[in-house]
Amino acid sequence: MKFRFAPALLAPLTLTSTTLLLAAPVTPPVPMASQPSNRTSPVAPAPEPGSELAEIIKKGATMEEIARLRDPVANTPADALRELKAGNSRFYGGVARRPELSANERRAQVLSQTPFAAVIGCSDSRVPTEIVYDQGLGSLFIARVAGNIADPATLGSIEYAVEHLKSHIVVVMGHEGCGAVKAAMLPAAVRAREPENVRYLLDQIVPAVTGLPAIRDEKARMREAVVSNVRLQVHKLRQNPVIQRAEKSGKITVVGAFYEIGSGAVDFLQTPAELALSPEQLRQIGTQVRRATLTPAASHDGHVH
Repeated sequence: MKFRFAPALLAPLTLTSTTLLLAAPVTPPVPMASQPSNRTSPVAPAPEPGSELAEIIKKGATMEEIARLRDPVANTPADALRELKAGNSRFYGGVARRPELSANERRAQVLSQTPFAAVIGCSDSRVPTEIVYDQGLGSLFIARVAGNIADPATLGSIEYAVEHLKSHIVVVMGHEGCGAVKAAMLPAAVRAREPENVRYLLDQIVPAVTGLPAIRDEKARMREAVVSNVRLQVHKLRQNPVIQRAEKSGKITVVGAFYEIGSGAVDFLQTPAELALSPEQLRQIGTQVRRATLTPAASHDGHVH
């Protein structure tokens, strides 16, 4: 069964149309003189006049027709990376668009999603991924977990994005001042006092922060630790058969990223040199894999890991 919207209802919602829909008076807020003049309106713009989307809306379009005609944000891995960089540039430059969909496009999203990028990011409340990349509804497929780790749950999410949602880029994004990375740098005896599931998270990060170079400046040392963890999680992603096939075929690219909370800027790690792990880190990963294959009875401390 197809639903058709009357052309009058397919215009972007305003306070006036909301008043009619709710059958109750609404008083528009009075603009404050102190508000910045370069802020974008929260009301989404109508489709471009003369565009195919605008024409079918005039005629009364179905949600299926609107969904099909929505232009993809990116069609290739290079396009996807370029869009992420451009969006972040707008964000840290103070000219973010805060893109929103019209009422018609938002309704059409019930039918499908087409995120051009998949991101493994941290749960940290200071790192809202869509805002950092100045993207709107339906553009990013995001798995957020403390320490931005690649484990079975997040890997499954990324597999889904690559196989079924046609995302063109996979990003592992760490950030300045990551508490999970800092906790993973604590002595093993201190980490052992954490709850079981927190220990699991930290164990996925420990190989990245083992054998770090001696850096006296605390901020620089933490950045190196976070970037090292990004490299480790990218390495884990690339061991995944689904990701391997997609990257080898040119369907996707896999990159790392570091978000600096203070400036709002994202630095991308793209080249093999930027993403390379040290021999010590590779040795730690091997040790972790061997421990994970031990049976409970053979485990060195009698616990399942």
